[in-house]
Amino acid sequence: VQLQASGGGLVQPGSSLRLSCATSGFAFNDYALGWFRQVPGKEREGVSCAGPLDSSTRTLDSVKGRFTISRDIAKNTVYLQMSSLQPEDTAVYYCAAYRIFLPFCGISSVNPYKYWGQGTQVTVSS
Repeated sequence: VQLQASGGGLVQPGSSLRLSCATSGFAFNDYALGWFRQVPGKEREGVSCAGPLDSSTRTLDSVKGRFTISRDIAKNTVYLQMSSLQPEDTAVYYCAAYRIFLPFCGISSVNPYKYWGQGTQVTVSS
C-alpha cells in the first residue's frame, strides 16, 4: 500500500494550491480518503475526507468554502483544492485512507485511518 502526497509549497496569503495523493495497493472505491494537517506541538487535525460516494464528504468548519476534496477513480488519486490560503493554514498536510463500511467518512479522529502518506509542507506567508 502506498499513498504519495504532493503539491505543497510556499505561497502568499490569498493564493491557491492543489494537493494530490496518488494511491496504490488497495481497492480505492472501498476506502475513505482523508486529508489531515499538523503543525509542530499540536495534534494532527482532520481537514477533509471523501467516502466512496461523491456526496459523502466532510470538511473542517474553518476551511469550508475554501478547501474542496475530490477523488479521481480512474487515477486512484485524491485531491485537496485549497483557495484563499491564510497563514493559519500553514502545516504539513497528510493524506490517509481506511476501509469504509458506512456511507460517510470522518475527520474527527486519526484512529480509523490505517494507511498514511508521507506529508507535504504547505507554508502560507507574505
